[in-house]
Amino acid sequence: MTFIGVADTHTALWYLYDDLRLSAPAGSFIDNARVVGAKIGVSSISLAELVYLVEKGRLPRASYDELMRAIAAPEHLFVEVPLSLKIVQSMWLVSRAEVPDIPDRIIAATGVHLGVPVISRDRQIRAASLTTIW
Repeated sequence: MTFIGVADTHTALWYLYDDLRLSAPAGSFIDNARVVGAKIGVSSISLAELVYLVEKGRLPRASYDELMRAIAAPEHLFVEVPLSLKIVQSMWLVSRAEVPDIPDRIIAATGVHLGVPVISRDRQIRAASLTTIW
């Protein structure tokens, strides 16, 4: 499977809901992936983060359900990238000083492992020594 990017949690949701908080470059990048049949990775840590955000009342349960439906559909451009030993090893390449939040660091390490940009509004991810799109 060919990935051309890794979306963080909010990016994936904002794309699915056509939310105006998604930047134009990020939206265009994801749209182009869809057009050419490429895939955008979504780390399994994002799914865990969604459970946490729903339980805290920060997002509706429908947000989790919508992303899960998208990932479950074989033709959808979002594909889960399970946390693996190789991704954990890639965390050494993402400075904890630059990206201290563990879910964000795992998402960043997923992009590093796959050799693709991370699509994120998060200022720490964007300021890190990573290839990002926003």
